[in-house]
Amino acid sequence: MNKILYLASKSPRRRKLIKLLNIPVKTFTVDVKESFNEKESFLKNAKRIALEKLEAAKIKVKQGVILTADTIVVLEDLILGKPKDEKDAFKMLKSLSGKEHIVYTAFAIFDYEKEKTIVDYEKTKVKFRKLKDEEILEYVKSGSPLDKAGAYGIQDDFGAVFIEKINGCYYNVVGLPLQKVYLNLKTIFNI
Repeated sequence: MNKILYLASKSPRRRKLIKLLNIPVKTFTVDVKESFNEKESFLKNAKRIALEKLEAAKIKVKQGVILTADTIVVLEDLILGKPKDEKDAFKMLKSLSGKEHIVYTAFAIFDYEKEKTIVDYEKTKVKFRKLKDEEILEYVKSGSPLDKAGAYGIQDDFGAVFIEKINGCYYNVVGLPLQKVYLNLKTIFNI
């Protein structure tokens, strides 16, 4: 296996997950403004942002295989991105309390050798239990929700105790749908 996978992501969670695939990987960051277009579907927003990250990554890396991803949390008809501050995080978590929401992660893969782009996604339903304000405040004060879509983490984090059940891919909620990413990379890396 001569190819190297380049993961363009700031997310420590994605960086940790990608290592589980046993593919040679290097990571770097790209700066892309994650803006949501109300005229696009939730999924189309996530795919577009993943592709914008891919284009930014292609400026930095000119070889191998590049992977980018974008995760969005949708409650009813509202996209919950990363909170702006602690007050915003509290508001998001309060709105998720006792309700089901959907997590979409879109990812884009570009193979320089084949000059081929793959775009795919995963969708997972997540149900929060009813939360008390004190729990939300304690979690928000930890600072953990501030870099996460929907203001919570399902892994290595107190946010995990908020989740009553999930329907779909757990790793998608973490930030990278491992099975789908692996199956797509498998065709490129011949594994």
